Amino acid sequence: MRHVTSLRIGPVGFRIGSDWRAPVAALDDLYRDYPRPEVPDFNVHLFAARPWRKYLRPSVHIGGDFVIPDAAPLPLAQGLLAAEMGMNLQMALGQRGYLLLHASGVERDGRAVLMTGISGAGKSTLAALLMARGWRLMGDEFVLVDPATGMAHAFPRLISLKNEAIPVAEALLPGARFGPLLEGTPKGTLRHIVPDARAIAAMAEPAAPALILFPRFGFAPAERPVPPSEAFVRLTQASTNYVNLAERGFEALTRLVASVPSHAIDYPDTETALAMVERLA
Repeated sequence: MRHVTSLRIGPVGFRIGSDWRAPVAALDDLYRDYPRPEVPDFNVHLFAARPWRKYLRPSVHIGGDFVIPDAAPLPLAQGLLAAEMGMNLQMALGQRGYLLLHASGVERDGRAVLMTGISGAGKSTLAALLMARGWRLMGDEFVLVDPATGMAHAFPRLISLKNEAIPVAEALLPGARFGPLLEGTPKGTLRHIVPDARAIAAMAEPAAPALILFPRFGFAPAERPVPPSEAFVRLTQASTNYVNLAERGFEALTRLVASVPSHAIDYPDTETALAMVERLA
């Protein structure tokens, strides 16, 4: 690859190569405070399927150590998103050291709150706003659970905000660093937030899971405990590598739901949600 960068996020290192300069330049800017890995765990490739597609209607295919052969390419203007998706792809298909939960996570006083749910539940927005209130951001896309210890490990990637959440976060986080506005993506309009300095400096520090939340945006305020059996099923659906970890994944998830309380919360706005999270945590 002509343009290359590398970065370490939590315990995982990436080497990202691209046929174009722009995606690598965006990563170097937004991840400029992150450390570099000595030896990357995963490679990500952003490439043109045909030489002429580097220049004429440039189209970014996502590859690397692990690939989805039929994945649709993205326009070069969304190269940053392609790089983020490439890192997600490597983690989802190749990570074997940790149980992956598709969740956002925050930490305070050594206690981690894990939030997972369907797209649109508001996980990323809540994580960003809790970060603004002094919580340490542990992750937006994935939280890593160590099968041996049960501890949650941070994976503080860029926070990906979508559509209506963007102006909300821009208003409440005026001092944050934002990436470019990406319009017309498969998920609508996107904008990334760089995690704050505390999240980056402490990303090697694990925390004990203390609360699992299943948030749901757009409903009247409601809260109910979720029994371990239901939490187990929900988290198997939220994990991208539970099946691949086999017995280790089963034991890690069983211990997690048996030792950590779970709650489902419905909320109509972010202020209500933040109050509910801080009351339950």
